[in-house]
Parts: sequence; C-alpha cells; structure tokens
Amino acid sequence: MKWKSALDDPEWLWRAGEGLGRAVGLSGPLHLVPLQGGANNRVFRLEGGSGRALLKAYFRHPDDHRDRLGAEFGFSTFAWGQGVRALPRPLAQDREAGIGLYEFVEGRRPVPGEVSDGWVGQAIDFFRAVNRARHADDARALPLASEACLSLGAHVALVEARVRRLRTIPGTSPIDREASRFVKEELAETWSRLEARFHHEVAQANICLESELEPAARCLSPSDFGYHNAIVEAGGRLSFIDFEYAGWDDPAKTVCDFFCQPAVPAPEAWFDRFAAAVFADYPETEWHRRRVAILLPLYRLKWCCIMLNDFLPAGRARRRFAGGEAGLEERAEAQLARARRSLAAIREELG
Repeated sequence: MKWKSALDDPEWLWRAGEGLGRAVGLSGPLHLVPLQGGANNRVFRLEGGSGRALLKAYFRHPDDHRDRLGAEFGFSTFAWGQGVRALPRPLAQDREAGIGLYEFVEGRRPVPGEVSDGWVGQAIDFFRAVNRARHADDARALPLASEACLSLGAHVALVEARVRRLRTIPGTSPIDREASRFVKEELAETWSRLEARFHHEVAQANICLESELEPAARCLSPSDFGYHNAIVEAGGRLSFIDFEYAGWDDPAKTVCDFFCQPAVPAPEAWFDRFAAAVFADYPETEWHRRRVAILLPLYRLKWCCIMLNDFLPAGRARRRFAGGEAGLEERAEAQLARARRSLAAIREELG
C-alpha cells in the first residue's frame, strides 16, 4: 500500500487499512488519501483498482472512554439491515486498530443558510425509518447513546457536568485565561439562572426529576444529528454521517440537539414540524413536547459548552489527532467568539 500523507507514523494504518480493503474486495495497488473535515477523527479515501471506500480512524484517549467505532458501526449496521439507505453502508471494522471502513459517498458538505423544507423532510424520514424497527430484537442489542439521558434529572446533571469541567480550563496561555474568565464570570452565572428556572418549570409541570423513560418511550438516536453531519449528493439527496455517539436515548434530546447545533443551523421555523414528526409514533405526544420546551434552554447552554471543548485537554487532543497542530490557536479564538455570541442570545432570552 502506498502512503500519501506526512501524518504520524502510518505503519499500523497501512496494515489494518489494507486488510480491511482486501476483505471487502478492493483489488490492485491500494492508496490512502487523507481527507479534510474530520473534527474528532481521521478520515481517508481508500482507493483500489476496483473501487474506493472511506476509512475512518477513531480517536481514543485515556480521558474519553467512549467506544466511537462500536457505536457508529453498530448503529449503521442496524440501519442498513432495516433497509435505511440515507447513510454510508458499513463495510468492515478492525476493533484492535480502532478503524472502520464505509461506503464512500460522493458529494459536498452543507453550508449555513441552505437548509430547505426538503432537507427537513429528509432528516425526518431518516429518523423515522431508523425508529420504525426500534422494537426489533437487534435494536434492543444496541447500547445507550454516549450521553444518554433517560430522566429530566439526568439532563440537568449532563449540562452541570459540562459547566463544571469547563471551570478546570488550565490558564496556560492568554486565550486559555480569557476562556476561563468567561466560563467563571458569565457562563456559570447564566447556568445558575437557567437551572433555577428549569426546576421551577419542572415543579409546575408536576414531572418527577428522577422518573426514567420507559423503554417504549425511548428512541434510537443518531446523536449529534444535524446538517453538519450530512453529505449533499447529486440532486440534493442527503446522506447522514457520524454516528459515533449513537444509541438509545430520550427523543426530546434528539429534538433539542437538532435545533441547537450551531455549525449548519436548522431554522426554528421548522421546529414544530420536526418535533411533531419525532413524537408521532409515541403515546402522550403533548407530554413529550412539554418536556422539550423545558429542556431546550438547557441544551442551548450545553452547546455553548461544547463550543469550548477545545480548551479542555481531551478536546484539544482530539483536534490534534484529527488535524494536527496547525491552526489550533486560531480555532480556539473562533470557538470562544462563537460561545460568547451564543451565551449573549441565551442571556437576552432570560431577560
């Protein structure tokens, strides 16, 4: 196999990638071509004389115990087995090397401002197609999503944990110190106000904080689901990607995350349509929608925290793994600016 990159020592990837390629029928000389765009992992086009595939090398770190390969390959295999085709076909995996091989989908990444009514329909169709088979035996074998929240108490604890981690940002550079001040003086104060309002609304709605969703009320969540994780194929067809956090979760969380991710925003004009479609196959639809209304402000702040992950050791290590050292400082500055804008909108809504 010929290596076409100056990234880290590629010896392990040479052997494992070639093995997977041969196993799925790629013939002739094989080449690995690095691709841009992976924020957490490394992605390559594996080319052979008989075709091409996408090779994904998953980030692993002592502070991050998530099984990214297992979650994505398992979810994709289940979806393909149920006839869902709006995602790349999973081809092979090497658990020891931490790599997966998938169908190579030709297309481009969406950009902000181009989300259309048709795209909203495609996202709805994808979610519902996956969840039509959620009562099947092989669906029950899938794990919980990596940040699954099955009670309202778990949701608030999730956001609280993210805020708490950000309080530990090391002050090793001027931009780190600026981010640390922002977290301690602005974000933490806003979180305290949101948390108080959350508990007030939960009490008014007479919902038990620790009551877990029954299995029938849970969904198979793609997790990190949105247009930032999609490929636009010829003719405008979307192929959804990146299921490394996927698994069983609260459908209210799927709705909140879908409309809070900032990279390629889903316009709020379609919020009611999307939420209604997600909850259409569940009993007590209005109860689910009430929970979404209570949780949405928390998730806006959660995504503000996610923007600051670059300032944490594990987050910074992921960026280095995915794209090397170049541009890390500039990216951190941009992420802090985005977090400031996001928090300002949250504070304005709070009044």
